[in-house]
Amino acid sequence: MGPYVAGVLVPLVVTILLQNRRSRKKRGLPADVGGEPGYAIRNCRFNAPVETAWDGITTLAELFEYSCKKYHHKKLLGTRKLLSREMEVSADGRSFEKLHLGDYEWLSYGQAFEIVCNFSSGLALLGHQRDERVAIFADTCEEWLMALQSCFRRNVTVVTIYASLGEEALCYSLNQTEVTTVICGQKELKKLADVSGQLDTVKRVICIDNEIPSSAIIAAGSNWVLKTFSEVETLGRGNPVDPDLPVAADTAVIMYTSGSTGLPKGVMMTHRNVLATASAVLTIVPGLGSKDVYLAYLPLAHILELAAETIVPGIGGSIGYGSPLTLTDTSNKIKKGTKGDASALSPSVMAAVPAILDRVRDGVRKKVDAAGGFSKKLFDLAYSRRLSAINGNWFGAWGLERHFWNLLVFKKVQAILGGRIRFILSGGAPLSGDTQRFINICLGAPIGQGYGLTETCAGGTFSDYDDTSVGRVGPPLPCSYIKLIDWAEGGYQTSDSPMPRGEIIIGGPNVTLGYFKNEEKTKEVYKVDERGMSWFYTGDIGQFHADGCLEIIDRKKDIVKLQHGEYVSLGKVEAALIVSSYVDNIMLHADPFHSYCVAIVVAAQAAVEDWARKHGINFVDFHELCQKEETIKEVYASLVKAAKAARLEKFEIPAKIKLLSEAWTPESGLVTAALKLKRDVIKKAFSQELAQLYSS
Repeated sequence: MGPYVAGVLVPLVVTILLQNRRSRKKRGLPADVGGEPGYAIRNCRFNAPVETAWDGITTLAELFEYSCKKYHHKKLLGTRKLLSREMEVSADGRSFEKLHLGDYEWLSYGQAFEIVCNFSSGLALLGHQRDERVAIFADTCEEWLMALQSCFRRNVTVVTIYASLGEEALCYSLNQTEVTTVICGQKELKKLADVSGQLDTVKRVICIDNEIPSSAIIAAGSNWVLKTFSEVETLGRGNPVDPDLPVAADTAVIMYTSGSTGLPKGVMMTHRNVLATASAVLTIVPGLGSKDVYLAYLPLAHILELAAETIVPGIGGSIGYGSPLTLTDTSNKIKKGTKGDASALSPSVMAAVPAILDRVRDGVRKKVDAAGGFSKKLFDLAYSRRLSAINGNWFGAWGLERHFWNLLVFKKVQAILGGRIRFILSGGAPLSGDTQRFINICLGAPIGQGYGLTETCAGGTFSDYDDTSVGRVGPPLPCSYIKLIDWAEGGYQTSDSPMPRGEIIIGGPNVTLGYFKNEEKTKEVYKVDERGMSWFYTGDIGQFHADGCLEIIDRKKDIVKLQHGEYVSLGKVEAALIVSSYVDNIMLHADPFHSYCVAIVVAAQAAVEDWARKHGINFVDFHELCQKEETIKEVYASLVKAAKAARLEKFEIPAKIKLLSEAWTPESGLVTAALKLKRDVIKKAFSQELAQLYSS
């Protein structure tokens, strides 16, 4: 064997052997735990649940102070200055607001800590007492995080509320928790002003923005003390008040889930709960440290983002703030020719919900298809080479070829998110295997797909960075035990072969206290075993692979029994059908008095319009296109194709569909802030359409 052959083949063989060993290695191990009988797994690297990754630190307040002192002069929080705002008129006459944003301007750890201490003192001087609650009702920004940490320094429980929450749910959340101080943005302040007469306990309102709308001043009258964030910080700077720090068991946050049904529920999280999840994730992400830059744009009122923004300061990283509408150079609110948040920041790590990653995938594919010719052929070749490498367990092989394709093809794709992304955390909903593969290949970055709930502080499972399989959510996080218990009604047993199956319950220090002022629901889904460990009953159905990784396969409450006795899992079918390129969103509906399903389908505008143009179909606007019979037939055919690929039963495939042109957004109230379906709301909104599908 010549030196050249040896130099190529030996590293290649070693890489393949290592990768094959990785594919067989145990990631989760059986665990002996208490509670209801079942099949339990723990993380293979830890014998007991991890509670803190920082010696001697047991609360979020302690962690923030420790980090600010350790990394005093380092950059912590970055925000882009608004340079200009203008309106742009589209070809169809609609107006869109476009923003021109500047470079990131930074606060150091030391500066941020000083503001936190001052604002904390200012709260006390305004009259906010320790046993009263503060609500933060705003979009994600640096003031949100600093307000949160300010409350922790006074051991004040924070109620988190999605900025997109409707009036009824907003009033319910504030009144149920008897909030006395609300910290909000300018647009949220206008919402508060509109419902001021329905708020029972609010006394103080602090606006993050320096301009307070006149409508809010009128609404406040003599009932509210109305201040800006900077005014409260200035007040505290001149009159420091000693901190009143919490202990691990104190309630840090009451997080209102936006809820897929009915009014939201407030989940009570202790400092111990959140710290356990943050500590566990820290052990999973490779090489996470002070050089990392994190792009923050998801709602901080969601536990995924709150956990991420707990971890980053804990390791000395930097957080740059953005928004979903300004994320990339082609985002809806970015002025043409200027930079989106990712380009301006060049982050190394970020969190994402599947809907965001799906948009990145669809945007790239659209550009590639539009370019056509040699460019498309080159992209397809590069993609197929990478895909073959991954499927053949050669993820670490072909080093020179990987660099070649990165330079020639994928560099432009990677530039969409700033060009430096090395790790993406995905959570909030299942990520399709197609999108996971696409991001792996085009961005060259592993995706850590997590599974958890608000009730478990997002802690549950997390896929290992070197696991190239798709469709699984990984082994248990080091803070959690994952147990499967039998669900006889659904036909899932832990004795099933070749994989144990059953309802997923999660145990560990990350399991929260329960629902605020809802003891009945708390007792239903939270249990404490004979060893004192808390368990949360998720209602999700999973199965364990041989290496200890979990796969979500069903959902208890999404099961509907049809007229002839067949059971249909709505979530499972939706996950199979949404892979159609023509589908932006879908809700399957099964009426137990009928023998078949129907579906409400939100059309993916770009894909459907491209199809129409290629087939010479004339249309005035997208709404008209979605009413055409040939369009409905094309979309329906794609659903049938996806269903067959997923091996769905005939009764699981919708017999009829209603095609919609208008996207479902949190603002419309049809999906949650995490973009999950609000089934009851959608069924009510489209009751006539659903009735027609069954009657026609």
